[in-house]
This record gives sequence, C-alpha cells and structure tokens, in this order.
Amino acid sequence: MLLAATLGLMLLGVAVGSTGWSPPWSAGGDALARQIMWDLRAPRCLGAWLAGALLGLGGAVGQGLFRNPLADPYLLGSSSGAALGVACFLALVGVSPTSTLLLIRLGITGAAFVGAVAAVMLTLVLARGVEHTLRLLLAGVVVGVVLGAISALTMLMVPDIMRAMQAFMLGTTGFLGWSSVMLLWPVLLLTLLVAWSASRALDAISLGDAAARSLGVRLNVVRAGLVGALALATGTAVAQAGLISFVGLVAPHLVRSRVQSTHGPLLLLSALTGGVLLLAADILARWALAPQELPVGVLTAVLGGGYLLWRMRRMGGAA
Repeated sequence: MLLAATLGLMLLGVAVGSTGWSPPWSAGGDALARQIMWDLRAPRCLGAWLAGALLGLGGAVGQGLFRNPLADPYLLGSSSGAALGVACFLALVGVSPTSTLLLIRLGITGAAFVGAVAAVMLTLVLARGVEHTLRLLLAGVVVGVVLGAISALTMLMVPDIMRAMQAFMLGTTGFLGWSSVMLLWPVLLLTLLVAWSASRALDAISLGDAAARSLGVRLNVVRAGLVGALALATGTAVAQAGLISFVGLVAPHLVRSRVQSTHGPLLLLSALTGGVLLLAADILARWALAPQELPVGVLTAVLGGGYLLWRMRRMGGAA
C-alpha cells in the first residue's frame, strides 16, 4: 500500500504546478512543459520522498534506541546545529544580490550538514559517549537549547539574514533537484542497511539494557552505529530540505497503529511512511494556494501535531 501510494503521489506531484493541475501526458510536443515536469517537478518529488524517508527512518531509530515513543530525529541537537550553521554562514557571506544563488544554496546545504553533525558530536562529548542513554538524551536537549539560543542571537545581531533563515527553518523542498536526489538516495540506502543490521539488537534493547546484555548485545557498539546513522540521516535531510517538523515523530506511530512487528519491518515501513508523508505535504503545499506556495514544514507541523493530539484524545477516551 505504501509503495502504491508513493507511485500515485509521484504521478500527482509531477502534474501539480503553480498554475494548478496539468497531467504529464498533456505536455505533448511542448518542450518547455516537458522540461518543467522532468527537470523541476520530478526531482523535487523524488527528493521530498527521500528526505521524508530519512526522517521516518531516523524517528524509528531514535524511538527504538531511547525506548521513548516521543523521540524524534532531532533529539540529539541536529536541528539546532543545522540552524546555527546556516545562520553563521549567512552572517559571514551575506545575502546581497551580488552573491550568486548557486553559491548561496551550496553553502547553506554544506553549513547545515556540518552544523547538524557537529551538534551530534558535541552531544556525544558532553554525554561522554553512548554508554548511558539518559545522559545522552539530556545532553542532546541541552545542546539543542544552547545552539538554538546562539542561532537566535546571531539573527538578532545580523537582522539581514532573518528572511533567509526563516525559509530554512520553515522547511522547503523548492530547491531539490537531481543533484539532491543523487545525494539523498545513497545516504538512505546506507543508513537503512546500518539500522537493519541492528534491528535484532533494537528488539533486545526494548527489553532493557540488562536483558540485552544477557542476550549478547554489545550495547556500546550498537548505540554508536545507530547514533552515527541517525546523525547522517538527519543531517542530510535537513541540509537538503530545511527543518521539517513531525514527519520523523509521526511516521513510526502511524506504522505501529496499523501493524505489530519487530524493529526490522518497523524501520523499513517507517521510512516508506515518512517518504509518503513528506511527499503528500509537499504536493498539498504547492496545490492549496497555487500559484503561491505554503512552507512545507509549517504544513507538516500542523497536520502532524493535529494527528498526535487526536491519538492522545482517542487513547484517553479508550482508557
């Protein structure tokens, strides 16, 4: 069902533009229309799906690693680190018209990735490794708050970057192209393989650290590998699409609400669900107020937050 939904949304996404609905087969011999569909819309749709899949996978890894259903991919401070990296880059380079769009875009992407990975590394240093998940969790919260405050201070000191920062922090898929796709899919494949190889260990960790050790799980090695995969997945997704809220948190919950499974299928299904969610949100963001476009991060936050509130109300009613 998820693969069918992905295919249907891909076809719909290629057909949706600033002028509304235009099916791919309607381009006919119009070279410009074909170029818009296959050079702009197609990589944007595929890139949005890949970024959402990375966030969904990251959410499932984080929730399994910390045994916390409220864990999201940004739990170790990667989002605040990415925001600080972008803020520092814009403050140094500036957003003047003389700066080329390509240079700015490549610089923002690199700064966001470096900032996200650096934030996770700082969290590991403060937590003194991955031995204690509670200490790692608290260090991630502290790093996120502190780096977020520094980002806000940077924007206050250099107000010219606020508009560009706002676009990044609200999330956007408008800059995704074939180069982004060629970067996202190998990262998704690599992180999925790493997470899948640790799926049995995650099953054991869900029983507690003592039970996992008794089953022969090398906790430090497994946690280090999963934290590395989480940092790579979130850093790459944020660098390409900005700060997308709630996709990584909601995707594993959607899967668990439909199927009961071990972590192996859960990781794969969460990735597929995350891709479907972000792709659907991107299409809706383009279509709802065409020719204007809604920030996709705002849309995912509203819809994802609404879903979680509905789930909480339903669970409370059942209790």
